[in-house]
Amino acid sequence: MPGRWASNRRMPTQGPANRRPPTRWRLNWSVNAASCGDRGSATVLVALTAATMCAVFAAVLCLGQAVAARHRAGGAADLAALAAADRALWGASDACAKAAEVATAQGARMVRCSVTGEIADVRVRARFGPYAPSVRARAGPPPGLPGLPAAVP
Repeated sequence: MPGRWASNRRMPTQGPANRRPPTRWRLNWSVNAASCGDRGSATVLVALTAATMCAVFAAVLCLGQAVAARHRAGGAADLAALAAADRALWGASDACAKAAEVATAQGARMVRCSVTGEIADVRVRARFGPYAPSVRARAGPPPGLPGLPAAVP
């Protein structure tokens, strides 16, 4: 019988007084081949599950690194645009030079800079790992609201 415990020696059958439990037990593994068709399938299932979990974990790490790169580029672009808008009245070349200096201090590289009036438009690229997102930022005074005078006393 499959999975039955069997003794190494036979028990005497002369009477109840001579019956004593066997001292050594072994598991009888003599099972037929038809009942063992899925032997080892749990190992394969665990291996596939572990590989799937590793792949999901790697994808989440890559996504996190891409988001961090985007945030780093966005912060550098915002600061560079604010610096350029602050220097806009001194001229476009001076404003873009200051924006490039601020972007470099943030670990990014300025791709494009344009100053129109008091509004600065800056594009910055920041490298973080294998990712190098490019982010655009604008800074300057807000446009005038309709119906209000140019200067309020």
